[in-house]
Amino acid sequence: MFQPKIPTMPQPSGLVTPPAVVRPTTITQGTPAPAPAAAPEPSRPVVQLTPGTAVALVGAGTAVVLVVGTVLVSLLLAVAVTSASVAVCAVVLRSLIASDAKRR
Repeated sequence: MFQPKIPTMPQPSGLVTPPAVVRPTTITQGTPAPAPAAAPEPSRPVVQLTPGTAVALVGAGTAVVLVVGTVLVSLLLAVAVTSASVAVCAVVLRSLIASDAKRR
């Protein structure tokens, strides 16, 4: 009863192809390919940080951190206010249901 029953398959169900015959190939030696010429290195402009650009980068990074922090804190505050209002609504509804049950 708990033994699995394996179905029998008397005939193959897919296309049957004969095995492929592998024939050896001969390798002929040719002339070696010439070595590729060394490509010149692309000249990229070098970025030099002056004290003014360093201060600008620090100021921009600080501004980004402050903006992202403000957005995250405001989202957290919105979630807190929403959860507090839902809790107040739940308490009011519980009180209304309890007072209605006492009157009956």
